[in-house]
Amino acid sequence: MLKVDFKDKTTCKFLDKLPAKQFKQIIAKVFALLRDPFPNDSSQLKGDDAYRADIGEYRIIYIIEKDTLIVLAIGKRNDEDVYKRYSRKK
Repeated sequence: MLKVDFKDKTTCKFLDKLPAKQFKQIIAKVFALLRDPFPNDSSQLKGDDAYRADIGEYRIIYIIEKDTLIVLAIGKRNDEDVYKRYSRKK
């Protein structure tokens, strides 16, 4: 089984501010990605090694390195801010 690593404090702060229901949904999806990092509902970002997974109204951007699932960014699904935060980390 993979380990999880939240890459930076911004992602953790975003999770801390979420209502309980959305927090549970996102964490449940992260745990599901630990069991199956490439489910049918995830897709690879074009021209990149990262993947994205959607859960409700949120999007998770992540990569797999060796035995670790690295969560790079989490944000609103229809908000380009999640991609801006991700591109700053590259």
